[in-house]
Amino acid sequence: MKEAEYKVFYCNVELALDVMGGKWKPLIIYHVGGAGVIRFGELKRKIPNINERVLSRQLKELVEADLLAKKIYDEVPPRAEYSLKEAGEALIPILKQLGSWGKDYQDEHQYGEIYFEEEYDA
Repeated sequence: MKEAEYKVFYCNVELALDVMGGKWKPLIIYHVGGAGVIRFGELKRKIPNINERVLSRQLKELVEADLLAKKIYDEVPPRAEYSLKEAGEALIPILKQLGSWGKDYQDEHQYGEIYFEEEYDA
């Protein structure tokens, strides 16, 4: 990390949320982990409410944080694929547990409508 980017945190949860938190990053990590290797367009289809500019920025930040790997192919049109690095892989069980908590919460409180296809191992 560059000296100018050095941050001070007051607990480990704060640091973790700074690196991988927000609305979109956990979803991106979850879908990349489920797919193994995924391209931008496929990821966009899995997260339909994210706009392309935000997705592009979030992917860049996750690559910079060393959670995702980006492989660029030298072809026309250009093609890039994303996969999880070791630090990103370590988040998958946490995200699955968070998803289980969300399901239990929904079952008890009927918080909102959930629409998804169960495509990854629980």
